[in-house]
Amino acid sequence: MYVDPLHIQVCDQHAYCNAVQEEVDGKPWFYDIKEYLKMGIYSEQATRDQKRALRRLSNGFFLSRGVLYRRTPYLGLLRCIDADQATTIMAEVHAGVCGPHMSGYVLAKKIL
Repeated sequence: MYVDPLHIQVCDQHAYCNAVQEEVDGKPWFYDIKEYLKMGIYSEQATRDQKRALRRLSNGFFLSRGVLYRRTPYLGLLRCIDADQATTIMAEVHAGVCGPHMSGYVLAKKIL
């Protein structure tokens, strides 16, 4: 799951890496980006500065068959997922479905 750089928080204490924040409004964190790429529309409440930020931010994303991906500097694509999908993936990782490729902590950080 891609973490929005505008919402990064620095904490003094360690946190559990498998904690996924729920969506307050019922929409995934990437909803505005996906709608902008799909139909070229902004949120009704968006200010001029927010519209400009959305245009710039959307350059780093790619929409394919209704699935949103984030481009990486190494020409890879990271699939954007919502909180429910992230919780499911984290549960599968901790259950050992993915195998012992790396430590659980490192794998969980990569997922998030």
